[in-house]
Amino acid sequence: MEAEGLDWLLVPLHQLVSWGAAAAMVFGGVVPYVPQYRDIRRTQNADGFSTYVCLVLLVANILRILFWFGRRFESPLLWQSAIMILTMLLMLKLCTEVRVANELNARRRSFTDSKDEEVKVAPRRSFLDFDPHHFWQWSSFSDYVQCVLAFTGVAGYITYLSIDSALFVETLGFLAVLTEAMLGVPQLYRNHRHQSTEGMSIKMVLMWTSGDAFKTAYFLLKGAPLQFSVCGLLQVLVDLAILGQAYAFARHPQKPAPHAVHPTGTKAL
Repeated sequence: MEAEGLDWLLVPLHQLVSWGAAAAMVFGGVVPYVPQYRDIRRTQNADGFSTYVCLVLLVANILRILFWFGRRFESPLLWQSAIMILTMLLMLKLCTEVRVANELNARRRSFTDSKDEEVKVAPRRSFLDFDPHHFWQWSSFSDYVQCVLAFTGVAGYITYLSIDSALFVETLGFLAVLTEAMLGVPQLYRNHRHQSTEGMSIKMVLMWTSGDAFKTAYFLLKGAPLQFSVCGLLQVLVDLAILGQAYAFARHPQKPAPHAVHPTGTKAL
């Protein structure tokens, strides 16, 4: 009788743990961007955060959703992708507004200092210009939305035509997780190029690391496709490399160059 009573307790407990893990998978990926979002709003400076991180995650999660139509995987991973896409769009909206406002203010100050009565507006950079030099550095959030919709439409059409090909579906899944595994690479490169992690939220990277470690363990335990587990491990390694940069640059900070003039239009890659 006692054993039967314990069984009744263990079943709900197992369900609660399973639901908790699923909820962590769905919403856990968003949490690391909360401190970075708050830092950008507080400082009104987005130079320390690479918006190419948003590009990587948007591409990865769109491809993952398309992969789901060819090979059904855990539902929490599907919902995670949808929520992550919305989160990255919010990050892009904030970063674009802050960057464009700072550029305009800097130009106004420069013309005021030179006693020029005319205030010139920063040149508008649009997605529809198809200028590779300004790719992902557009002047309006709507341009980013247009780019995401165009990519989704093209990728979705190709997937619709090739959905019956097992090779295509597996390749699509591999590209999705491989792209996501490259999430930290733009930030890693940006830090290396500037020899600094100033403006980057350390909390964000710590949450990346813990979240990616949890996610990789979830993939392994749930028997997710092999691509998910391998690329999850790669993602953890990139996160650790960024933390190594933060430690190294903190111990050996770069000395500011005398009389250095920072261009107003500088972008963080």
